[in-house]
Amino acid sequence: YKRLFTVPKSFIKDRLIIHFGAVDCICDLYINGAHACRNEGGYIPFSADITDMICDGENEVLLRVKDGTDRKFPYGKQKEKRGGMWYTPVSGIWQTVWLESLPENPINSIKITPLLNSAEIEIDTAAEEVFITLEGGEPIRVRDKKVTLTPENPERWTPENPKLYEFEIRAGADAVRSYFALREVGVGSFGEKRRLTLNGEPYFFNGLLDQGYFHDGIFTPRTPLEYLTDIKRAKALGFNMLRKHIKIEPLVFYYLCDVMGIAVFQDMVNNGSYSFIFDTALPTVGFKRAFSDLRNRNKEARKIFIETARMTQKLLYNSPSVCLYTIFNEGWGQFRPDEAYSLLKAADPTRIYDSTSGWFHGRMSDVDSRHIYFKRVKIKRPDGKPYFLSEFGGYALPLDGHTYGDGKYGYAFMKDKDELLDRIRELYLEQLLPLIKEGLSALVYTQLTDVEDETNGFITYDREIVKVDEAAMAEINEKLYSEFNSSTKK
Repeated sequence: YKRLFTVPKSFIKDRLIIHFGAVDCICDLYINGAHACRNEGGYIPFSADITDMICDGENEVLLRVKDGTDRKFPYGKQKEKRGGMWYTPVSGIWQTVWLESLPENPINSIKITPLLNSAEIEIDTAAEEVFITLEGGEPIRVRDKKVTLTPENPERWTPENPKLYEFEIRAGADAVRSYFALREVGVGSFGEKRRLTLNGEPYFFNGLLDQGYFHDGIFTPRTPLEYLTDIKRAKALGFNMLRKHIKIEPLVFYYLCDVMGIAVFQDMVNNGSYSFIFDTALPTVGFKRAFSDLRNRNKEARKIFIETARMTQKLLYNSPSVCLYTIFNEGWGQFRPDEAYSLLKAADPTRIYDSTSGWFHGRMSDVDSRHIYFKRVKIKRPDGKPYFLSEFGGYALPLDGHTYGDGKYGYAFMKDKDELLDRIRELYLEQLLPLIKEGLSALVYTQLTDVEDETNGFITYDREIVKVDEAAMAEINEKLYSEFNSSTKK
C-alpha cells in the first residue's frame, strides 16, 4: 500500500503519530523510504512515532504486508477455501489509518477500573500537572497519576440503563475526553445455584453469536452505522448481550455497545490447527476428553496466542460493556486451559472467564460452558459453576435473493418464517425456560446474522430482512427474564 500525504498546517507537530486500527497480518511501515516499524498479527491496533521522518510538503507512506497460511498467528474463521462454517479470508489493511498530532509530553493512555459507586482512573503521562474534571464539576488536581471519581447519586450501568459518566483530563498542553460506567460483574451463590452477577445481583445474560462479517466489506462494514443497526436489532429482538465470536472489532463497536446498552462476551481469536474429527465430530457424539498437551504444540504459536490475548485485554479494558472473555472455543488451538485461565484472570480480574467454550473442559473456569445443537438441552450435573449454554440453535432459513454462495449451511432447515418462529418458541419456552430454575444462567443463540453460506441468522447477511417478528421474539425473551427474576428472588 502506498500513498502521498501532507501534514495539515493545524497540527501541533511536536510529535506526529500514525495509527493503524488493524492490518492482517505481518507488515513493515516506511515513511519517505525510512523503516518506521514492524507489526505482526492481524487484529490489534499499532502505531509509530514518525516525527523525525516527515519533511515539508508531500510525504510518502508505504506499507508492505504479507498474509500467509501460517496458523501460528490468530486467524479466526478465515480459510483460503471458504465454505460452510469457514469464511472468506481477509488480508491487509481492514481498519482505519489516521494521523495524530501530540504535544511533547502527551497523555499516552488511561486505564479505567469501574466499581459500584466510583471509578479508578490511572493516567500515563510525563506532564507535571494533571487535572481531571467530571461532567458538571470542578477540575481536580491528580496526584501520582491516579484518581478516584465518585459521582453524586451514582447510577450503575446495565443494558437496561447504560448510564455513562463523561470526564476530561488535561495534562500540560494535552487534553482528552472519555467516559466511565459504574459496573461490576462476577459469580455469586443464590439459594443452591451459582449465577452470573451484574452489580452484585443475579443477572440473566441472554445473547446472540455475533461473528462480525459483512456482505459489503467482509471484516469491515461499509459504515460504522452498520454496527449500530446490528445492536439496535439485537435489542429489539429482546436480547441484552452479543458474543463477539473469534474476532476483535474496531473500538467504535465497543463504544456503541457501551452507549446503547448491550453486554459483550468477547472471544479471544484462536490460532493453531483445526481438526474436524477431534474438534467437532467426536465431541458432538459425546467424546469430550481433553488433549491439552497434544494439540497446538508449537511453542511459538502458544506464546503468540497468550500475547495476543493479553493485548486484547489491554485494548478492551476500558469498555464497560465487555463482561466476559472466552479463551478457547471448541478446542481450536487449545492448550493448557487452566494455565491460560490463571494468567488472564490475574491480568484482568474484573471480568468473567469462559476457559473452554463448548467442550474439552479443564478445572479452572468461571462458568460451565456447553454447546448443544443436535439434542435436547439438559443440565446433567451441577459442578459449582453457573451453567452457560454458550452455543445452541442454529436454525437455518435461506431467503431467495438474500443469500451468499449456496446458502446451505445450518443445523436444521426451516421452510418459512412461521416455522422458524415456532421452532424458536418451542426451544426457548419448552426446553430452556424450565432449566432456569435448575441453574441456567446465560444463553447464546447461533446467530445474529447469516454469514456467507450460513443461513442460520435472525437477520439476512445483507442486513435487509429480519426473519422473525421482533415483537414476538422480544415477548419470548421477556418470559425468560421473568422466570429468572422469580427463580433468583431473595
